[in-house]
Amino acid sequence: MTFAIITVAILSGSVADRMKFSAFVAFIAVWIILVYAPITHWVWAADGWLYKAGALDFAGGTVVHINSGVAGLVAAYLLGKRMGLGRESMAPHNLTLTVIGASLLWVGWFGFNGGSALGANGSAAYALVTTQIAAAAAAIAWLVVEKIVRGKGSVLGAASGAVAGLVVITPAAGFVTVSGALIMGLIGGVVCFWGISGLKRILKADDSLDAFGLHGVGGIVGAILTAVFASSFIMGDKAPTDVMHQLWVQVEGVLATIAYSAVVTFILLKIIDVVIGIRVESDDERMGLDLSQHGERIE
Repeated sequence: MTFAIITVAILSGSVADRMKFSAFVAFIAVWIILVYAPITHWVWAADGWLYKAGALDFAGGTVVHINSGVAGLVAAYLLGKRMGLGRESMAPHNLTLTVIGASLLWVGWFGFNGGSALGANGSAAYALVTTQIAAAAAAIAWLVVEKIVRGKGSVLGAASGAVAGLVVITPAAGFVTVSGALIMGLIGGVVCFWGISGLKRILKADDSLDAFGLHGVGGIVGAILTAVFASSFIMGDKAPTDVMHQLWVQVEGVLATIAYSAVVTFILLKIIDVVIGIRVESDDERMGLDLSQHGERIE
């Protein structure tokens, strides 16, 4: 259930600033049952079809990150773009809070990945180490690419890169060596930078907090690279013996998650839109959802 609500929290980043709170609550209540739960069963239940096929997902690369990223992207398309996008600055209003949040996220991820070992054991300890290495590597890779592309490396970029590395290592944390985690982090930082820049321009969706660019893309990269870097040194006789076969199983899981999450999310949002509407009125959006939806005031 903790993973379920984290998945919803990631998804919410795609619809920030323009979705009705009532519609969001109705949507996530049904979405967790009809989308999150089935995919979780596929991957982690003993009788799940992806589990029986041999898919590797240590802590939720497909279940949490691809799932939430794809659902968020669909929601962003259906909601449309925020008012003023492209004409007004929509950078983080407080970079200090952004860094604090990213730092808390980084620390919390040790519980996310380490806890997926389901015990205080060697697997959990190794997951903590690979998580740290991948996050740090991705942050550095992001800064380097940002410096090359934009001329400067930013604190926001470093935070985004760290999150990218955390996402990429999630499906592999308990399956790869430290060197594998390092390479995955470096690759993830570069690819996710493209995900929130080049790919985002191609998709033309207003994914407010880059849920798809970071979590969706990072989850896909991590799931696929898990097949490449899964190590018998860590996994013992449970390690895949045929890399190409394992690669296909991972790709199969990625494609199935994308297709199912996208289709069911689209149907659910369309139904809710017909019944109560999913987007706030323009005046409410201008006022800001803190005020219009929740009556929150800072005196």
